[in-house]
Amino acid sequence: MTAVTFPEMLTMQWLREKYAAQQLAPEAVIEEVISRSERDAAMNIWITPPTLARLRPYLERLALLDPAKTPLWGIPFAVKDNIDVAGLPTTAACAEFAYTPDENATVVERLVRAGAIPLGKTNLDQFATGLVGMRSPYGEAHNALRPELISGGSSSGSAVAVARGQAVFSLGTDTAGSGRVPAALNGLVGYKPSLGAWPTKGVVPACASLDCVTVFAHSIDDALAVDSSARGVDLADPWSREVIRSASGLPSKLYLPQERPTFYGPFADEYAQAWDGSVRQLLALGLAIEYVDCSLFAEAAAELYEGPWVAERWADLGDFIESHPGVAVPATEQVLRSGAAERHTAASVFDSMHRLQAFKLAAKALLGDAVLVMPTCGGTWTREQVRELPIQTNTAMGAYTNHCNLLDLSAVALPSGEAAERLPFGITLFALADREHLLEGLGKLYASRTMESGWSGREEYSPNNAFAAVAESDFDQTTLVAVCGLHMRGFALEQQMLAFGATFVKEAKTAAKYELIKLHTMPAKPGMIKLERGGVSVALELWRMPLARFGEFAALIPAPLGIGKVELEDGAEVPGFICEGYALEQAERISEYGGWRKYQQAISIM
Repeated sequence: MTAVTFPEMLTMQWLREKYAAQQLAPEAVIEEVISRSERDAAMNIWITPPTLARLRPYLERLALLDPAKTPLWGIPFAVKDNIDVAGLPTTAACAEFAYTPDENATVVERLVRAGAIPLGKTNLDQFATGLVGMRSPYGEAHNALRPELISGGSSSGSAVAVARGQAVFSLGTDTAGSGRVPAALNGLVGYKPSLGAWPTKGVVPACASLDCVTVFAHSIDDALAVDSSARGVDLADPWSREVIRSASGLPSKLYLPQERPTFYGPFADEYAQAWDGSVRQLLALGLAIEYVDCSLFAEAAAELYEGPWVAERWADLGDFIESHPGVAVPATEQVLRSGAAERHTAASVFDSMHRLQAFKLAAKALLGDAVLVMPTCGGTWTREQVRELPIQTNTAMGAYTNHCNLLDLSAVALPSGEAAERLPFGITLFALADREHLLEGLGKLYASRTMESGWSGREEYSPNNAFAAVAESDFDQTTLVAVCGLHMRGFALEQQMLAFGATFVKEAKTAAKYELIKLHTMPAKPGMIKLERGGVSVALELWRMPLARFGEFAALIPAPLGIGKVELEDGAEVPGFICEGYALEQAERISEYGGWRKYQQAISIM
């Protein structure tokens, strides 16, 4: 074989091409991985690093496997050290806790049967408790790109191993965001399947009812290749369930936070700028977009640490902590011991379960066939800052992740350009448990479009809300349209807006200068007339429509309605539906209702 120059990032496609062309053998790949792990030894990536002697049986076994029938043939992967690999210690980043299993965790066994090579065990926040990658007696795992910054946790070593080219993919776990936060901070894809879709047998529990095994990779294709081998019920796992991933598809709409996300840390402004740029990229996809109140997700997230789920951690690990005083990392022990608080009574557990069930119902009703998009993280920290404020900084990292498993959602964290040089930014797509295929379709579309455009993620920062951020120069070829009647969401002509390529932006109100009337047409519709004096503020919606379609759309509007300038409550004027004054004589005045939607609701209960 001729000498091969290895790329910095190892991917399945590259390895498969080299294997198929007989330009590379798996042993050479393992030798390169070992060399890289030795090069990066000071980054504290591994607890049990790869060695050629230990991996020799896996390499010899490949000769007995047909690459055409083993989809992960010769693909090296890393395993978070709270997931069992037969013959290797499972430490959960606590040497005193360590045990050596006789068999692989179910997901590891399935991947090995598919031809993959488990390299070794990676560092983590002790007992998978943390989102910073700083809570390990085996050292602080360094960020793959900027060593002064945190790597993210708890699956810190798993993410950094992939980002540093020491594995094609890696396994992590995710209870509160540990399979997504490290992905964002190291420029990777982090795929979190639905609860139970991948068995957790052989995984040290953090919160057994919420734990997921996850995958880090450089692309969603590589992540889904792992999913195809790992997914499926294990009858020996009480948390396992059948969750079938359907064929790839696109969501009916995207939901974005109505309130601008809060950003924190030393790069807060850069993160805000990168979010604005990501929103622009999402709008450019041409999918329907709606801004929604995300307080539901924040309220659900609060249950994770303010509710009794911390007691579930204590139920699993409390005996060990009590019998080994002073062994755990102080921040880890503080979190675990909070689960023993007297406030966590049997009654409090059921109270929280009942609240959560209501949250789940609301999330299911909201999402349907849609996908929610949020920043994966609202910022990052230097390792020094986390040492000074270990609890506060860690808490901030879960602001946009903690709700996910509580609400039984699937998620994928995607790279979304850079907030600054060597400072990756990421977004997360959320869908219902049985809608993972929407994450695949949207994730691939977003990745391909951002790659085609060469977008870096670093745009001029605007400190205004998300609506202002998307109404800048990137949309010179579109126009806002104010609609106040049947073209609003949920009414008969919403489909006409969609047919003309329009996307919902947000709800708004006019200045208090309008009379709202009901026109006696079939079907009935409202008209909005601007007055010289007096008037009310009318609720309406703002949509964004391609200019190329706007003229054709306006031509369809029947008299006495038309398009003119609508004055909003903030003084801005935008194109929108207005009504000619003569219609007032024969119409019903309905200004007292403040909008067509409220009028319809009122008459429906009369």
